[in-house]
Amino acid sequence: MFKKILIANRGEIALRILRACREMGIATVAVHSDADSRALHVRFADESVCIGPASATKSYLHIPAIISAAEITGADAIHPGYGFLSENAEFARLCGKCNIAFIGPTPEAMRAWGDKVTARGNAERFGLPLLTGSPVLQNAEHALQEAERVGFPVIMKASGGGGGRGMRIVRQASEVASNFAAATREAEVGFKNPDVYLEKFVEKPRHIEFQVLADKHGGVWTLGERECSLQRRHQKVIEEAPSPAMTAELRQRMGEVIRKAILETGYTSLGTLEFLMDEKKDLYFLEMNTRVQVEHPVTEMVTGLDLVQLQIRAAAGEKLDLPDTREWNMRGHSIECRINAEDPKTFAPWPGLITEYSPSGGTGVRVDSGVYGGFRVPPDYDSLLAKLIVHAPTRPEAIARMRRALDEFIVGGIRTNLPLHKQLLDDPEMIAGEMTTRTIERVLAEAKERGE
Repeated sequence: MFKKILIANRGEIALRILRACREMGIATVAVHSDADSRALHVRFADESVCIGPASATKSYLHIPAIISAAEITGADAIHPGYGFLSENAEFARLCGKCNIAFIGPTPEAMRAWGDKVTARGNAERFGLPLLTGSPVLQNAEHALQEAERVGFPVIMKASGGGGGRGMRIVRQASEVASNFAAATREAEVGFKNPDVYLEKFVEKPRHIEFQVLADKHGGVWTLGERECSLQRRHQKVIEEAPSPAMTAELRQRMGEVIRKAILETGYTSLGTLEFLMDEKKDLYFLEMNTRVQVEHPVTEMVTGLDLVQLQIRAAAGEKLDLPDTREWNMRGHSIECRINAEDPKTFAPWPGLITEYSPSGGTGVRVDSGVYGGFRVPPDYDSLLAKLIVHAPTRPEAIARMRRALDEFIVGGIRTNLPLHKQLLDDPEMIAGEMTTRTIERVLAEAKERGE
């Protein structure tokens, strides 16, 4: 087992990893920018190293500074969390070259699944269902040819990234050239990779993802699915497990195909395979995220597993001592709300001083957060303040518990999206478990019509 782990991240995920390490008896090193010198992960870690100014490109994305910090402090492993360098195969390769373990998949596995066009090829090889799509688009003319072949509407996607960047919906031929130019430009800026491709666009899909875990001894587990349909501009807002749209038969069938794909590609770590579900409840593979997910706590709540500790153990080469079940037995229902520092109407980021902070508590409530009263939220990073997670025996009870927890959550001094979460928890589609990726768009449009 590792003796000391450097956490190459910030905010709530850095604190989440630190806690897992502390329970395992592993020493921790926090890295931070100038803007994060008073952050909780810096205060709670055994050691901390400043790696640069506020700009992420000069700190949390600066590979030489992070590897130097690991060498100076004698860390024998690096955990990248999510975002930043978590899916950077070159960073993983350089860690290995410097004799520092990278807590995640191998660089080869990361490349095989991280590039979306390559991942589509893997999915096709192993029988995962796919929407009709294209290869990497060479130019606007090629994009038009492929769009006409696939059939409008189509969606352009960045091959090397996600989170909505480099993504464009195209409904007719006259829109292809301008959207191709915009998508490639966004992909280059966001991921330093201008490649984009096309897929058939599904108008009102659900977004469902499957959690997998694999060790270096041939053990592969599927740990159920998460419902992530409540999104705004391709950014997830509320997630839950299990999905109210899933059947036991479909869960088992998908689990078998996914395990085969993971095993045969030699993938070893946590991973998440994301799918669209159409109105007929058919699933189509979208992409794989080769890291721990923001929404991993809902899976932890319904399985009773610590996914971060298991990820560390797998990276250290341990044979994971988990039951050899075909599908993990899920207990009850869990929901997560992402609490962001943003204007609840315009959704503009709202950094600033938190004058008061009192997170929810009580039975079945968990809060993953990296902020506190008196902390100044910097304008340089993602606006996520906290993840509010609840667990209850049934989905209706989990919704009721989340409503209560949202009412208790107090953040003073800055604006947050707490009002949106309260709105969504009262929406008929959410209550009925029939939400789609267009639900939030409809809820906001209806609120605007009412003058709210």
